[in-house]
Amino acid sequence: MRRFPASVYGVGEEPDPRFSLANERTFLAWTRTALALIAGGVALEVLGLDLHPGFRLAASMLLIVAGTAVAPLAWWEWMRAERALRQSKPLPGAFSAVLLAIVVVSVGALVIAGVLWR
Repeated sequence: MRRFPASVYGVGEEPDPRFSLANERTFLAWTRTALALIAGGVALEVLGLDLHPGFRLAASMLLIVAGTAVAPLAWWEWMRAERALRQSKPLPGAFSAVLLAIVVVSVGALVIAGVLWR
């Protein structure tokens, strides 16, 4: 039986299904995070909060771009973890989490700046 993607399922041995399902739940959580980032960026701009327009637009765009980037990163992280599970190797670090933390701090700083310089 062929399964997609072959780059994941074509290596190693079938792991305990609980681990694969947990990895899939993590992927779905990252996907929800991507949707929330995009929705937050749209809402920030559409609601027209009393923030400096330039800072508000920058924060909105950063959220939308980050949300758009998180979705493919979630897929990449899922593949890395699934390959590691199939090869009985240690799980890789969560590179995407560091990027997401930087984005959230940056958006927070832009919103604070937008409140102070309105």
